[in-house]
Amino acid sequence: MEDLIFNKSPAPTIGVELELQILNAETLDLTSLAPGILELVPDSLKERIKPEFIQSMVEINTGICSTVAEVEKDLKNTYTHLNEITEGLGATLYAASLHPFSNVADQHVSENLRYKRIMNDLQLIGTRFITQGLHVHIGVDDEEKVIKVYNNLRIYLPILLALTTSSPYYESIDTGLMSYRSKLFEALPLAGMPDSLNDWDEFEMLVALLKKSMIIESVKDIWWDVRPHPAFGTIEVRICDLPCTLRDILAVTALIQALVLAIAEQFENPEPHMQILRSNKWQAARYGLEGFYVDPFFARKYSMKEAALGLYRHVRPVAETLESSEYLDRIPGIIDDLTCAHLQKNIYSANGNSFPEMIRSVQGRFLK
Repeated sequence: MEDLIFNKSPAPTIGVELELQILNAETLDLTSLAPGILELVPDSLKERIKPEFIQSMVEINTGICSTVAEVEKDLKNTYTHLNEITEGLGATLYAASLHPFSNVADQHVSENLRYKRIMNDLQLIGTRFITQGLHVHIGVDDEEKVIKVYNNLRIYLPILLALTTSSPYYESIDTGLMSYRSKLFEALPLAGMPDSLNDWDEFEMLVALLKKSMIIESVKDIWWDVRPHPAFGTIEVRICDLPCTLRDILAVTALIQALVLAIAEQFENPEPHMQILRSNKWQAARYGLEGFYVDPFFARKYSMKEAALGLYRHVRPVAETLESSEYLDRIPGIIDDLTCAHLQKNIYSANGNSFPEMIRSVQGRFLK
């Protein structure tokens, strides 16, 4: 068996990936302009702006950042350049985890051999996979520590989802969920809430088995809600919907960085029951911050807002040492204001059930 090397990160570095929708500037429908946009990206930004699964979305990612302030500067710079290119082609960018009214049958898979292979495997499920998310990488300095962090992070993943929900609509239908994206994603193989791992050797053996069986080609084909990323030397949190404002994206990034450090320094928790983890995730997907959360060890039931506020208070001292408390302190505001999913639903009903008006209103808030 070939060793799976974890490229240790000596510090809790941050990498952030945003998957953005590309919309026709007039109709606000999804438009397959990613190939044209990517042709116009300057060489200096080609590592920051990349193609995604479908041609009506594009990914922007940061470099390796030491602080949330660096993440903010990096994302603003890339987003501004990308927006200029997009507007020059008669299109516009939109940050949310599902487009509210576009038809999935009208979307085109990117001209990428990996994406073509995935679509050929997924068939109808793949055509419905038009979601966008927020992925956050945090550097970890040891392969056994990253497994410990991975195991314990699963307890808090539903709270992170509840704080970021932004996908209540799908093909002009109110799904009744705050995060329909998370349920679409669970239809994919090797996706969703993952099982615990005993140690790095078990993860290494699992990856080797999946590759030998030709179930995956690389670790990138494991789409768990959280996963170790050996090449980057990080733990990657993938459960989040994409918030519709940069301010909320940075707040959640600060929360995740502080949480990873807090978990890394504590004793490992007992094994939580998977059914509790799944139930908590369902509450987050269905109701967002208005759901409930069950402590997996003591079976105590809290509101999701109480759980989110408790998590914020738990990690705030760590955020102070990371000099990110200015960003983290937006979390109580998200709890009070509720998320992009609630915002979309409120604007939609207040504007005569008009999806275009809803998009315009939400879109204008991204950099504010």
